[in-house]
Amino acid sequence: MESSMRFHVLKLTVAIAGVGMLTAACGERPVDRALTGGAIGAASGAVVGSTVGSPVAGAVVGGAAGATIGAVTAPER
Repeated sequence: MESSMRFHVLKLTVAIAGVGMLTAACGERPVDRALTGGAIGAASGAVVGSTVGSPVAGAVVGGAAGATIGAVTAPER
């Protein structure tokens, strides 16, 4: 049973990482990068939080961290 849950979490993590890679190049403006970072952070946080029994708290923390990092990151030139 536990290995089934780990496999499920692994699949979700791989899917979220794939979406993150697809959207990594998006965002010329800081607000665009904040939204993208927040979405990726929230999804990642929910996956990590679900492993410890609190996906909502993980999504909130991950979303806040992702939005902050996305907003302060300068675009590649």
